[in-house]
Amino acid sequence: MIYTCTMNPAIDLFTEFNSFEPHVVNRSVFEDYQANGKTINISFMLKKMGIDSVATGFLGGFTGTYIDDELNQTGIATDFVIIDGITRINTFIKAGAAEYKAVNRGPAISLAAQAQLIDKISKLTGKDMLFVSGSLPRGVDDSILKRISQLSVQKGFQLILDVSSNALLSCLEDHPYLIKPSDEELAAWLGVKPDSFNSEAQLIEAAEKLLKKGAQRILVSRGEKGTMYVDKEHILFTTAPKGEVVNTACAGDTLLGTFIGSRLKNKSLEDALVYATAAGSSTAFTAGLSDLTDVPELMKQIKLTTHLKGAEES
Repeated sequence: MIYTCTMNPAIDLFTEFNSFEPHVVNRSVFEDYQANGKTINISFMLKKMGIDSVATGFLGGFTGTYIDDELNQTGIATDFVIIDGITRINTFIKAGAAEYKAVNRGPAISLAAQAQLIDKISKLTGKDMLFVSGSLPRGVDDSILKRISQLSVQKGFQLILDVSSNALLSCLEDHPYLIKPSDEELAAWLGVKPDSFNSEAQLIEAAEKLLKKGAQRILVSRGEKGTMYVDKEHILFTTAPKGEVVNTACAGDTLLGTFIGSRLKNKSLEDALVYATAAGSSTAFTAGLSDLTDVPELMKQIKLTTHLKGAEES
């Protein structure tokens, strides 16, 4: 079974305005409420591909109930730890060419609740896959990531990590199945400036350093520049399709979910990466998560480049 763990979920409110000015009442021309959180998005995308998963993490209050209900109504099973406090609401504002993101900190999580989550994860087996993504809530130390990666070794489940914390580096020795940094996160982990990655060769060198530390696979989201996938045998790049960017908040989650979903459906690495790149862009071009209907057309714009042991093929 596939499990998705979101420790700091949210309701995301997407709003659009003709203009957005301070000190006056700004009235929206569009609004949409969505149950959200990085791996919650992955559960939604997997479901759109016909793949079941179980969503876990921490939920609390009326907002937590809303998220749980939305997942259940979509046919996604849930197994959250119920906490005191209220799950956060984030607001994303689009006004002309400008995009504003107001992200709240969310409730503090007790040690008892954290222990409950670890207990749930400890019951996973070698037949399972676990996604852990997103920021950590208040009260949760990033050492929990190492605890989860150790459990993946002890219990044998496949672990996929999409986190910005430097604690990820200590998890690499536990050989996670896949990690998904952005190019900015990759630069931060290696202590270099993001603009130093101005060539594919530099990105490849950086990714290979993380492979040597223990990562089995690396999927790098690069926004309008496309994506990169690297493992011990493959180095793949894609370009990104063109379109009007409406919301970038969930594009990386869509990329990751549809890439893994495509591989679970036995698509080749190349086909999975092109499909996922198109799906991630599709989400960026809409207010919420892509419904995947425009993905085939977007795929036609994408160029895939394969690097093999120093030789390059297109």
